[in-house]
Amino acid sequence: MLFTTTTQFVALALTLVAGWIFGLASHPGGKKWKQRYASERDAHAGVKKDADARVADANRRIAELEKDNARLAKEAREASVAPAPVAAAPATTDTVGTRRNRAAYDRDRTTTDGTRPGWFDFGSTRRA
Repeated sequence: MLFTTTTQFVALALTLVAGWIFGLASHPGGKKWKQRYASERDAHAGVKKDADARVADANRRIAELEKDNARLAKEAREASVAPAPVAAAPATTDTVGTRRNRAAYDRDRTTTDGTRPGWFDFGSTRRA
């Protein structure tokens, strides 16, 4: 054990008290830290005030836009403009797996000299 006698404990206590006294004597005070804290507090208050003002402006703008949206929806209901009819797309019966589509795919992939590109378009393979 490090401290076993009363004298050693007294020496430890005196060293501790002397360290506290030396630390307090060499401490610069607190003026610098108080000034830094006050400036940081003021800066934070300014940022918070600015953010609150921006949120209030955004909420005001949202309320205006919602009022305009309601007015426009009301005008559209009153005008009751019917949407133009949309022409239906022609129905196709071909599916991806049919022979007709496969032949068109092969025809599109064939080059003018009758060859097709190979794997990843490297080289060419002769069409059989």
